[in-house]
Amino acid sequence: VQLVESGGGSVQAGGTQRLTCTASGYAFSTYCLGWFRQASGKEREGVAAIDGDGSTTYADSVKGRFTISKDNGKNTLYLQMDSLKPEDSAMYYCAVDYPEVLCSPSVVSGGISWGQGTQVTVS
Repeated sequence: VQLVESGGGSVQAGGTQRLTCTASGYAFSTYCLGWFRQASGKEREGVAAIDGDGSTTYADSVKGRFTISKDNGKNTLYLQMDSLKPEDSAMYYCAVDYPEVLCSPSVVSGGISWGQGTQVTVS
């Protein structure tokens, strides 16, 4: 399983950013997929998850501002981030877990594989 994130960068508070994660090496459409983040000196935080049926769940801290989606045909996962706040600044990672797990941000953040991360800085 290989995951590669892109789309990070610097943005002003209130702005938007979209992260992309391209996956290879497994049956993308059936797995639990998600995003987690880790700020310097802080613990890993699950942000959003999407299961094989397309059902989504979010951390309370991003609910209503972030949207997770996927394109099974392209083996690509997205995280649309709106109304960004300085506290959203972190390294963002996409992650994958087995189809049979109870797919949630906290579960997928400890999943079977994740990418190298992409930095998001909100000022």
